[in-house]
Amino acid sequence: MKIPSSIWTLLIGILLTLVSLWYGQNHGLLPIAATDEADLVDGLFNTMMVVSTGIFLLVEGILIYSAIKYRRRPGDNEDGPPVEGNVPLEILWTAIPAIIVLGISVYSFDVYNEIGGFDPHGAHEAPMMQQSMKMPGAAIAATLNDTPPSTEPNRNQEKSDASGVGIVAPTIGQVPGKEGKPPAMVVNVTGMQYAFIFTYPETDVSSGELHVPIGREVELNMSANDVIHAFWVPEFRLKQDIIPGRQTEVRFTPKKEGNYDLICAELCGPYHGAMRTQVIVEKQEAFDNWIQEQLVASTQTLNQAVALNPADISPDKFLAPYTKEMGIEPAILHQIHH
Repeated sequence: MKIPSSIWTLLIGILLTLVSLWYGQNHGLLPIAATDEADLVDGLFNTMMVVSTGIFLLVEGILIYSAIKYRRRPGDNEDGPPVEGNVPLEILWTAIPAIIVLGISVYSFDVYNEIGGFDPHGAHEAPMMQQSMKMPGAAIAATLNDTPPSTEPNRNQEKSDASGVGIVAPTIGQVPGKEGKPPAMVVNVTGMQYAFIFTYPETDVSSGELHVPIGREVELNMSANDVIHAFWVPEFRLKQDIIPGRQTEVRFTPKKEGNYDLICAELCGPYHGAMRTQVIVEKQEAFDNWIQEQLVASTQTLNQAVALNPADISPDKFLAPYTKEMGIEPAILHQIHH
């Protein structure tokens, strides 16, 4: 008995749907999701994988089927039959992709809003700031240029600490459900060739590694001292450019303990590949202990790093032990100095 083409079409459609759904949830292309926001991004990515897998199998299946069924047989030298356009079919294959693209666009915008969204009223002028006023990392850079930094803190520095100079970029909005509430923890991030410097305004602690407590929302206020850099942590599903003269922001809530690679994803110079560090997600108690350790270290050593450098020792060699504690490799210091 010959099976009607409508039954074949239904069966093939069901098979394609099942295969697409399975592969869309089991592709294994992404690293672990280490933040709450990563789950939202993964849901969007999995949906796009389901749709793209189904379209790929359908299109390729039709091409292979057509190439086999309608191939030219030996001895067949006749012209192919004249085929006129099919308006309903053309409308169908135009409307379906348009609907898919529109649906994914709406879904993408919804995810974007869920992880903070865009606040068009967030742009404002940032006051002129000198990074070396507050950050030991900037003091290190000044030392390498043989220019003594100012050690007096600026009492008026707030969110614009990370900006350097210029304009604060349009900011992301509050995460839904947290409107009107300040973020749990603010960290100012400065990108420089070839290192990241993280400053915790509440304690004045600075470090070459980003330490954050698990389960607390974190807001990063970021800008660059020289060229464009990028904050990228694959496990967080976050990538945000860090731009000179502008302040950019990003928020996330870590949910899994561990050490995660932070990579600069913008070509920022000849040693761009070396511009990477660690994001360390740890329990609140461990984070508090780390803050206390940094406070002790900063008062006992970093404040003396510039003033007590003997003239017969190069800055990069003298500062190497201190910057190692901050997570900055000695090789990076050598590259900055030269």
